[in-house]
Amino acid sequence: MRSIWNGAISFGLVSIPIKLVNATENHSISFRQVHVEDGGRIRYRKVCELDGEEVPSAEIGKAYEDADGTMIPITDEDLSHLPLPTAKTIEIVAFVPADAIDPLQMDAAYYLSANGVPAAKPYTLLREALKRSRKVALAKYALRGRERLGMLRVVDDVIAMHGLLWPDEIRAPEGVAPESDVTVRDAELDLADALMDTLGEVDMDSLHDDYREAVEEMIAAKASGEAPEPAEKGAKGGGKVIDLLAALESSVKAAKEARGEEGDSVADVTHLADHKASGTDKKASGSGGAAKKSASSPKSSGGKKSTSSGTGKRAAKKTATKSTAKKTAAKKTTAKKQSGSKSTTSRKRASA
Repeated sequence: MRSIWNGAISFGLVSIPIKLVNATENHSISFRQVHVEDGGRIRYRKVCELDGEEVPSAEIGKAYEDADGTMIPITDEDLSHLPLPTAKTIEIVAFVPADAIDPLQMDAAYYLSANGVPAAKPYTLLREALKRSRKVALAKYALRGRERLGMLRVVDDVIAMHGLLWPDEIRAPEGVAPESDVTVRDAELDLADALMDTLGEVDMDSLHDDYREAVEEMIAAKASGEAPEPAEKGAKGGGKVIDLLAALESSVKAAKEARGEEGDSVADVTHLADHKASGTDKKASGSGGAAKKSASSPKSSGGKKSTSSGTGKRAAKKTATKSTAKKTAAKKTTAKKQSGSKSTTSRKRASA
């Protein structure tokens, strides 16, 4: 990897010569602008507004545009005279816990490579000190004509540096959160937790850019003279959320099915449509639940068969009740007679 900056890490009185290397690379596919009619390349030319002539890069300088439109020329010599102590130095100013850095401040990432054999020992010392302390180093450095803020941390056996935005470059999230008060129910949170658990963790190395791969396949097909096949469109999202619980439950089931697990229901969900239907049923049932009884009985012309069947059942029930009462009374009478005879026999034995 080619270094983009050479300097040193200032760690107290210790100076560590290093080289700065880009830690990331852009894999995005770039397109050229062309003339649709003949396919000719469209290029941008730098033209002076005063004389209309194209200006080569060697004749282009810097200037600051004032509020009234006045251009104030700025030369490289002007900038070189400014006091910039971090021009060739990554100056560590503090060591803080990693969670003290707001991820919103994260910018570009670099690897810091020890520059030469003498730098190996102090480089290793700083790396091991960062490991043992479980902290990150805050530092100032200058790159591309401006002073920047950076965070040093250990990645494997290498010291990496993340460029950070200055705190005053982070905008406050005013007017972004929902303005209305929203109440989230426990059942909704439980399903959200279940969905998070079902999705689980992921191997970061398995993630890739599906869109870029599709673009590459399309370009390869067109380059070989083949007609690219239209890709299957995924499910459209962004619709109105009518029943949040139902959407969460469906998401949990889909996630389980995608992982080859059984898509059993994780919670009892009352859907809005079912809730409205149950309310309508209660109103329709009225007094005594006549609607439910008529719906469960067999259909006949005029409902006579259903009515006679119900009357017959009630009459049979009354007859069975009377028969049971007579049998119970007979049993009680027999028991009394047997008890009376037993007591008479006992008195006779006693007198004898």
